[in-house]
Amino acid sequence: MSRRAEAGRFATRAVHGGLGPDAATGAVNTPISLSSTFAQDGVGGHQGYDYGRSGNPSRSALEQHLALLEGAAMGLCFASGLAAEDAILRLCRPGDHVLLSNDAYGGTWRLVSKVHAPAGLQFSTVDLCDLEAVEAAIQPNTKLVWVETPTNPLLRVVDIAAVAELAHRRGAACVVDNTFATPYLQQPLSLGADVVLHSTTKYVSGHSDVIGGFCATNDREVGEQLAFLQNSAGAVPSPLDCYLLQRGVKTLAVRLDRSCASALEVVELLLGHPSVCEVLHPSLPEHPGHRAAARQMSQFGAMVSFRCSGGEAAALAVCAATEIFTLAESLGAVESLIEHPGKMTHASVAGSSNEVPADLVRLSIGLEDPADLLEDLSQALEAAAT
Repeated sequence: MSRRAEAGRFATRAVHGGLGPDAATGAVNTPISLSSTFAQDGVGGHQGYDYGRSGNPSRSALEQHLALLEGAAMGLCFASGLAAEDAILRLCRPGDHVLLSNDAYGGTWRLVSKVHAPAGLQFSTVDLCDLEAVEAAIQPNTKLVWVETPTNPLLRVVDIAAVAELAHRRGAACVVDNTFATPYLQQPLSLGADVVLHSTTKYVSGHSDVIGGFCATNDREVGEQLAFLQNSAGAVPSPLDCYLLQRGVKTLAVRLDRSCASALEVVELLLGHPSVCEVLHPSLPEHPGHRAAARQMSQFGAMVSFRCSGGEAAALAVCAATEIFTLAESLGAVESLIEHPGKMTHASVAGSSNEVPADLVRLSIGLEDPADLLEDLSQALEAAAT
């Protein structure tokens, strides 16, 4: 990659990031290196790679690409977003405490409460939008303050800079899940976060065809610890997955521009609909996190959640009635998705402090013509009301 491209604006770096054209052939796309092992010209005499779990040229290209977009000195790719989260949580020791949002992604809550807590990790949840509550909830043994913003699925917005400052003042690190915002809309490391992570399955991929995770940091010691865990635990993506993810990230900016614009049109439709009792989106001036979102995000995002006037039955009916919105888990792809968080992505938090409202519907706005999305959502809302 040329110096000009590396110093370019986001869309330029998204297209040209990574290792650049192949030195041997001039191939514009990074070749898919499927080898599981690499020849050595003597014991220890390899050319930077010895075994595929420890490193692979396709993975290196993606890691450099995503780290560049996040403004990070070091980035590491994993087999899934939860594998990346697991590596970060392994930085803690038994007896350490992790402070989670009371609106954390259900998979994160399950990983912490059902996998790491039985091994000795302590955790609690709090509304991370309430800075006084955050300060009170940080304990002497708090190792990590774990932020999602916007949150999944209630789309609350956490002031990253303020929470990071509170965490650092009390000797804790701040981790930010940037999956919903992506590095295009939000740069957590520049706001004081110590580690940023993604489920690259979502917007980075953008095509519902790969599972992946990523984390990045500017702290060399933390980065080396995560690299050790990446290699030792072995939850790494395949070279083909890395190729697909790097292909996806090249269109991240243009995809999000379209999806964010369409999301604003969807919000307008929902605001005026009698079957909707509340619309959750940071673009709304009345949204509690609107000012923080305007300050730390370049756009308000392409995820929209709303609550149905008719309760859970109406929410389920809306989800069942769409024809262009696909009823499915996940988000951030070219196709628009609809889901009922309480019975789908967040079923694992039922009965906990992180339980989500039963009347909630979550939308991921894709790249279809916005007029078709509005028509589809309108007919689904009307069908649910009858």
